[in-house]
Amino acid sequence: MVQKRESGATAILRSLAAAEQERTRRQAQPELGDRVQALKAYQQARLRLSHADLLASPRYAAAARFFLDELYGPGDFSRRDAQFARIVPALVRLFPREIVGTVATLGELHALTESLDSAMAEALPSAALDAPAYVRAWQVTGRRADRERQIDLLLDVARSLDRYTRTPMLSVSLRMMRAPARAAGLSDLQVFLERGFDTFKTLRGADEFLGCIEAHERALLAQLFTADPSSLAGSGQLP
Repeated sequence: MVQKRESGATAILRSLAAAEQERTRRQAQPELGDRVQALKAYQQARLRLSHADLLASPRYAAAARFFLDELYGPGDFSRRDAQFARIVPALVRLFPREIVGTVATLGELHALTESLDSAMAEALPSAALDAPAYVRAWQVTGRRADRERQIDLLLDVARSLDRYTRTPMLSVSLRMMRAPARAAGLSDLQVFLERGFDTFKTLRGADEFLGCIEAHERALLAQLFTADPSSLAGSGQLP
């Protein structure tokens, strides 16, 4: 048990350091930082277009918003990451092992996303994006395996949150963590976990929802690395 928890702490700290390294590099290169911000905004628009059916669904709208904003969106997680880095020992000590594992996966997801965003931005000719430039940048990076890993990680986090809703003891433990988490400076993490738990609980089973997310994203993955960017010029479509 101790070994698993120590390895969870090591994984979280490694991911936090990797994400912060990317942010620091972009702060030192304002032009790169501007391109990353433009890329994040473009990808947010793309995500909302790709998953418009889920966002419009009475059953899935709340889960889709959580998924796109908290797991897969363009949000600035630097404050939460800095908080985590200071209190990882407390996190590992206080939270159940399953939740520590989910946080480690979430950290890996964010670190990989920051790395991909930097690589994509470096491949862009400017901060002005359109469909051809977006596809071309993905192809220049050549990081299809990392894109596949990104999809796997976000689905892993979502499935973990869904699984928690069917584990009574874990859900009770999560509620009991409110005061200790706040005292340890882990309030942001607590809010994220509770929001995810409450969102997925309302679905009463997230398999169909996550299947739709996965189908959308894997179809896009194939398009990104096989499409002719010039064929998308003037299409007005966000691939």
